[in-house]
Amino acid sequence: MTAAPIEIASPTPHKSSEVHAPSSQVVHFDATAPLHLACQQQLAPFSIAYQTYGTLNDSKSNAILICHALTGDQHVASVNPVTGKPGWWETLVGPGKPVDTARFFVICANILGGCMGSTGPASINPATGQPYGVTFPVITIGDMVEAQVRLIDHLGIDQLFAVIGGSMGGMQVLEWAARYKDRVFAAVPIATAAWHSSQNIAFHEVGRQAVMADPDWAGGNYYAVGKTPRNGLAVARMAAHITYLSEDALQRKFGRSLQDSSELTFSFRADFQVESYLRHQGSTFVERFDANSYLYITRAMDYFDLREGHGNVLANAFTGTKTRFCVVSFTSDWLYPTRESRAIVQALNAVAANVSFVEIDSNKGHDAFLLEEPTFFATIRGFLNAAALKRGFAPSADSTQ
Repeated sequence: MTAAPIEIASPTPHKSSEVHAPSSQVVHFDATAPLHLACQQQLAPFSIAYQTYGTLNDSKSNAILICHALTGDQHVASVNPVTGKPGWWETLVGPGKPVDTARFFVICANILGGCMGSTGPASINPATGQPYGVTFPVITIGDMVEAQVRLIDHLGIDQLFAVIGGSMGGMQVLEWAARYKDRVFAAVPIATAAWHSSQNIAFHEVGRQAVMADPDWAGGNYYAVGKTPRNGLAVARMAAHITYLSEDALQRKFGRSLQDSSELTFSFRADFQVESYLRHQGSTFVERFDANSYLYITRAMDYFDLREGHGNVLANAFTGTKTRFCVVSFTSDWLYPTRESRAIVQALNAVAANVSFVEIDSNKGHDAFLLEEPTFFATIRGFLNAAALKRGFAPSADSTQ
């Protein structure tokens, strides 16, 4: 009996157009201003695509940088031009919401290595006139932050009121707070860790191998041959998506319910609803994401270890910080469990940093930070309101909410 393949629709034309001609704002840095990378290479020219929401005040003191996760992008609170879906964090960011765009100027940039307009492996290498592919230099979380610093400088902002992000976005928050202590007034790392665990590296390696084992990956040069490793990328997404959920969430949503039949088919079709769900997650993901970007970004996450360069002591990374921190974790997150957030808090306490910590009771797994979680929303709203008062901003109209 043959296995039923994952059904994947034809390519979405808008995906490649967003790589080369994004519909969001873009800042270009020419060859005279190369980005010095951790791998000892230089990247030039390069571009950063970004979105902004709200209004920057006259003193440029109300800017909040939102850092996105592995498969996110700059469309945090606006319609995604590829999928047509609402912004990925519209529950949190917008007028009157916890990150209030009627009060703050919110910036979200597509990370270096991404595929929504910032320079990455799908971008054209000016030296060859062809996409970089796997000739693109291996990047780190630190490199992503350095590219964001260039953007913030371009916008004329000396100090960010806050840097906020979950998962890989939280890693960027920590990197910002460690590298640029005087430029971050408040930091909110959510559902994240100060270094990638062996288990998480293992999950990423499974995903990378799935992509690279697809014949259509073509050694990373699939752009030139007009193919895409769609099946490999879909399987990588399916495996990763499991880690974003909790066992309770999967059981509650699907159990052992069958998909399209009241009986088992005795085949390798998607008998169970959970199988169909994962196949759908995989097939839709390939319509909006570049396979090589997936390889590069997961590798950057694996390389992340904030202890490095600080005597292998995490607390040393924050020595002398005046930043106000709010560290958030979720009880059912087994991808970045609470103990990893506690390690960050302990390091901050060791240097007498101003830090608050909230572990939110949720059965939604790692993705809880992207979902409806009233306690999480209240935490973010309360922390930002308190930080704003400390910064000298006028009280929020909803400061009691």
